[in-house]
Amino acid sequence: MRNVRGLAATTAAGIAVLMMAGCAPKTQPTDDRAAGTPLPAAYAGVEELPEKLAADGTTIVVGDPAAATTVRLYEDPRCPVVEEFEATGAPALREMTLRREAKTEYTFASFRDDRAGGDGSKRAVNALRAALDAGKFTEYHTVLFENMAENELAGGYTTTSLLELAGQVEGLRSETFDSAVATMKYKDFVTASEKTYEAAGGDDPRGPGTPTVAINGTQIKGVLYDWLFEKESFDRLLDSAHN
Repeated sequence: MRNVRGLAATTAAGIAVLMMAGCAPKTQPTDDRAAGTPLPAAYAGVEELPEKLAADGTTIVVGDPAAATTVRLYEDPRCPVVEEFEATGAPALREMTLRREAKTEYTFASFRDDRAGGDGSKRAVNALRAALDAGKFTEYHTVLFENMAENELAGGYTTTSLLELAGQVEGLRSETFDSAVATMKYKDFVTASEKTYEAAGGDDPRGPGTPTVAINGTQIKGVLYDWLFEKESFDRLLDSAHN
């Protein structure tokens, strides 16, 4: 587990740095809401969150399209550091998304298969794409990462484990979904997503690492990176970008 002690003492300075980097346009309106316009009612649960595939064909967008804060998130379903993030900082992002204050743009990597062996990351990314078609991406994403520990090693997720986990999401299992998971229907999406992830690494062809988080276009790194793994600190970063 990452050491996040002492974060509170440097929160104010770190937030100031983030804002100077361009992450917090305090008075800039969203695309179709004037500044100061009250937000619509919050979503009652993750099952109500809008989710869609962006025009680039590899980005999955979750949340109110007009949300003022955009969080770009790169994840590999077999990365243990992503598992840590999902259990610690990610709940802050989920709450902000439910309040319509943020939306998340997901790009999924699958490099862990090459490094750890097996094809579990690829199979999981394919299944997540199938869940999007079923309108259950957000719910299935939550279930996958809650059960990642037993699916990380020995090749990672399998068709059997992915379908069993899908059974925990009401309404997800169907002949169409099951077939898409078993046949790797979205293998082209898996390959394209990995290439998009690698391109985000700039001079490093291996990609930026997972999780990588950017808030309104500014990547969180350096001392701020540890804040992603502590809900209160990550919440402050998100709030500084929103207000």
